[in-house]
Amino acid sequence: MSTLDETDVRILELLVENGRRSYSDIAEVVDLSPPAVSDRIERLRESGVIRRFTVDVDRSQLRAGVPVLVTLELPADAVDEVRDDVVAADPVEHVFVTAEGDVVFHARVRADAVREQLDQLVDLSRVDDYEVAVVGDVEWSPALGGAEFALSCAECGNTVTSEGRSERIGGERYHFCCPSCLAQFRERYEQFEADAT
Repeated sequence: MSTLDETDVRILELLVENGRRSYSDIAEVVDLSPPAVSDRIERLRESGVIRRFTVDVDRSQLRAGVPVLVTLELPADAVDEVRDDVVAADPVEHVFVTAEGDVVFHARVRADAVREQLDQLVDLSRVDDYEVAVVGDVEWSPALGGAEFALSCAECGNTVTSEGRSERIGGERYHFCCPSCLAQFRERYEQFEADAT
Protein backbone atom coordinates (compact mmCIF):
# COMPACT_ATOMS: atom_id res chain seq x y z
CA MET A 1 0.00 0.00 0.00
CA SER A 2 1.87 3.05 -1.21
CA THR A 3 -1.02 5.50 -1.43
CA LEU A 4 -4.34 5.98 0.30
CA ASP A 5 -7.50 6.40 -1.70
CA GLU A 6 -10.66 8.27 -0.72
CA THR A 7 -12.16 5.12 0.82
CA ASP A 8 -9.11 4.62 3.05
CA VAL A 9 -9.32 8.24 4.22
CA ARG A 10 -13.06 7.90 4.91
CA ILE A 11 -12.43 4.70 6.92
CA LEU A 12 -9.81 6.57 8.96
CA GLU A 13 -12.23 9.44 9.58
CA LEU A 14 -14.87 7.00 10.82
CA LEU A 15 -12.37 5.29 13.12
CA VAL A 16 -11.22 8.64 14.51
CA GLU A 17 -14.85 9.44 15.35
CA ASN A 18 -15.31 6.06 17.04
CA GLY A 19 -12.51 3.50 17.20
CA ARG A 20 -14.99 0.81 18.28
CA ARG A 21 -17.19 1.20 15.21
CA SER A 22 -18.00 -2.19 13.69
CA TYR A 23 -16.77 -3.26 10.27
CA SER A 24 -20.40 -3.57 9.12
CA ASP A 25 -21.16 0.03 10.17
CA ILE A 26 -18.10 1.26 8.30
CA ALA A 27 -18.93 -0.94 5.30
CA GLU A 28 -22.38 0.61 5.05
CA VAL A 29 -20.93 4.13 4.93
CA VAL A 30 -18.13 3.41 2.43
CA ASP A 31 -20.14 0.99 0.29
CA LEU A 32 -17.91 -2.05 0.79
CA SER A 33 -18.43 -5.45 2.39
CA PRO A 34 -17.35 -5.91 6.03
CA PRO A 35 -14.52 -8.30 5.00
CA ALA A 36 -13.24 -5.69 2.52
CA VAL A 37 -13.24 -3.08 5.31
CA SER A 38 -11.40 -5.52 7.56
CA ASP A 39 -8.77 -6.07 4.84
CA ARG A 40 -8.30 -2.33 4.34
CA ILE A 41 -7.93 -1.70 8.09
CA GLU A 42 -5.39 -4.51 8.31
CA ARG A 43 -3.41 -2.97 5.42
CA LEU A 44 -3.54 0.42 7.16
CA ARG A 45 -2.17 -1.22 10.32
CA GLU A 46 0.56 -3.08 8.43
CA SER A 47 1.62 0.10 6.64
CA GLY A 48 1.88 1.99 9.94
CA VAL A 49 -0.90 4.50 9.22
CA ILE A 50 -2.90 3.01 12.11
CA ARG A 51 -0.57 2.34 15.03
CA ARG A 52 -3.09 1.35 17.67
CA PHE A 53 -6.66 1.72 18.85
CA THR A 54 -7.04 3.58 22.11
CA VAL A 55 -9.62 4.49 24.70
CA ASP A 56 -10.42 8.17 25.27
CA VAL A 57 -11.18 8.36 29.00
CA ASP A 58 -13.10 11.38 30.30
CA ARG A 59 -11.02 11.95 33.40
CA SER A 60 -13.46 14.57 34.66
CA GLN A 61 -15.67 11.58 35.52
CA LEU A 62 -12.90 10.16 37.71
CA ARG A 63 -11.22 11.53 40.82
CA ALA A 64 -7.83 11.81 39.28
CA GLY A 65 -6.44 15.13 40.46
CA VAL A 66 -6.16 18.59 38.97
CA PRO A 67 -5.41 18.94 35.24
CA VAL A 68 -2.23 20.95 34.63
CA LEU A 69 -0.25 22.06 31.62
CA VAL A 70 3.47 22.03 32.33
CA THR A 71 6.11 23.71 30.18
CA LEU A 72 9.72 22.70 30.81
CA GLU A 73 12.57 24.80 29.44
CA LEU A 74 15.53 22.48 28.99
CA PRO A 75 19.12 22.46 27.82
CA ALA A 76 19.28 20.97 24.30
CA ASP A 77 21.11 17.85 25.49
CA ALA A 78 18.35 16.99 28.00
CA VAL A 79 15.27 17.22 25.74
CA ASP A 80 15.12 13.61 24.50
CA GLU A 81 15.72 11.99 27.88
CA VAL A 82 13.30 14.27 29.74
CA ARG A 83 10.65 13.74 27.05
CA ASP A 84 11.05 9.96 27.41
CA ASP A 85 10.70 10.23 31.21
CA VAL A 86 7.56 12.33 30.86
CA VAL A 87 6.02 9.98 28.26
CA ALA A 88 6.54 7.03 30.63
CA ALA A 89 4.87 8.75 33.61
CA ASP A 90 1.37 7.53 34.51
CA PRO A 91 -0.24 10.94 35.26
CA VAL A 92 0.82 12.35 31.87
CA GLU A 93 -1.76 12.29 29.08
CA HIS A 94 -0.23 14.30 26.22
CA VAL A 95 3.37 15.31 25.50
CA PHE A 96 4.66 17.83 22.99
CA VAL A 97 8.14 19.07 22.10
CA THR A 98 8.19 22.59 20.67
CA ALA A 99 10.50 23.80 17.91
CA GLU A 100 12.41 25.68 20.62
CA GLY A 101 13.07 22.42 22.47
CA ASP A 102 10.62 22.92 25.34
CA VAL A 103 8.76 19.87 26.60
CA VAL A 104 5.09 20.62 27.22
CA PHE A 105 2.76 18.09 28.79
CA HIS A 106 -0.76 17.74 30.13
CA ALA A 107 -1.14 15.72 33.31
CA ARG A 108 -3.34 15.25 36.35
CA VAL A 109 -1.74 15.81 39.73
CA ARG A 110 -2.90 16.08 43.33
CA ALA A 111 -3.81 19.70 44.08
CA ASP A 112 -1.98 19.62 47.40
CA ALA A 113 1.26 18.22 45.99
CA VAL A 114 1.90 19.71 42.55
CA ARG A 115 5.60 20.50 43.16
CA GLU A 116 6.27 17.10 44.77
CA GLN A 117 4.59 15.20 41.94
CA LEU A 118 6.37 17.25 39.30
CA ASP A 119 9.66 16.47 41.04
CA GLN A 120 8.78 12.75 40.84
CA LEU A 121 7.95 12.99 37.13
CA VAL A 122 11.04 14.93 36.10
CA ASP A 123 14.49 15.48 37.58
CA LEU A 124 14.07 19.24 38.08
CA SER A 125 17.83 19.69 38.38
CA ARG A 126 17.93 19.08 34.59
CA VAL A 127 15.34 21.81 33.93
CA ASP A 128 16.34 25.43 33.28
CA ASP A 129 12.88 26.75 34.14
CA TYR A 130 9.30 25.52 34.25
CA GLU A 131 5.77 26.82 34.35
CA VAL A 132 2.66 25.05 35.65
CA ALA A 133 -0.81 26.25 34.65
CA VAL A 134 -4.06 24.78 35.93
CA VAL A 135 -6.24 23.76 32.98
CA GLY A 136 -9.86 24.87 33.08
CA ASP A 137 -11.13 22.67 30.26
CA VAL A 138 -9.69 20.12 27.84
CA GLU A 139 -11.10 19.09 24.51
CA TRP A 140 -9.34 16.64 22.23
CA SER A 141 -10.80 16.42 18.76
CA PRO A 142 -8.52 14.58 16.34
CA ALA A 143 -9.37 15.16 12.72
CA LEU A 144 -8.00 14.20 9.36
CA GLY A 145 -9.18 17.33 7.57
CA GLY A 146 -6.42 18.96 5.58
CA ALA A 147 -4.03 16.10 6.21
CA GLU A 148 -2.28 14.49 3.32
CA PHE A 149 -1.14 10.95 3.77
CA ALA A 150 2.15 9.84 2.34
CA LEU A 151 4.29 6.92 3.36
CA SER A 152 8.00 7.59 3.76
CA CYS A 153 10.75 5.49 2.25
CA ALA A 154 12.47 3.43 4.96
CA GLU A 155 15.80 3.93 3.20
CA CYS A 156 15.96 7.58 2.09
CA GLY A 157 12.90 9.23 3.67
CA ASN A 158 11.38 10.35 0.35
CA THR A 159 7.65 10.06 -0.26
CA VAL A 160 6.52 6.67 -1.54
CA THR A 161 4.44 7.08 -4.68
CA SER A 162 2.49 4.55 -6.71
CA GLU A 163 5.81 3.40 -8.23
CA GLY A 164 7.03 2.48 -4.75
CA ARG A 165 7.39 -0.96 -3.23
CA SER A 166 6.35 -2.49 0.08
CA GLU A 167 8.03 -5.55 1.48
CA ARG A 168 8.08 -7.52 4.71
CA ILE A 169 11.64 -7.82 6.01
CA GLY A 170 12.40 -9.49 9.33
CA GLY A 171 8.71 -9.62 10.24
CA GLU A 172 8.11 -5.87 9.71
CA ARG A 173 6.56 -4.20 6.67
CA TYR A 174 8.68 -1.45 5.12
CA HIS A 175 7.90 0.95 2.29
CA PHE A 176 10.36 2.12 -0.36
CA CYS A 177 10.20 4.83 -3.02
CA CYS A 178 12.09 2.75 -5.60
CA PRO A 179 13.65 -0.68 -6.17
CA SER A 180 17.12 0.78 -5.54
CA CYS A 181 16.20 1.87 -2.00
CA LEU A 182 14.61 -1.52 -1.36
CA ALA A 183 17.80 -3.30 -2.50
CA GLN A 184 20.05 -1.05 -0.39
CA PHE A 185 17.87 -1.52 2.69
CA ARG A 186 17.65 -5.29 2.22
CA GLU A 187 21.44 -5.52 1.74
CA ARG A 188 22.13 -3.51 4.93
CA TYR A 189 19.54 -5.54 6.87
CA GLU A 190 21.07 -8.83 5.76
CA GLN A 191 24.53 -7.54 6.70
CA PHE A 192 23.31 -6.58 10.20
CA GLU A 193 21.77 -10.04 10.58
CA ALA A 194 25.00 -11.71 9.45
CA ASP A 195 27.07 -9.56 11.84
CA ALA A 196 24.75 -10.41 14.73
CA THR A 197 25.32 -14.15 14.36
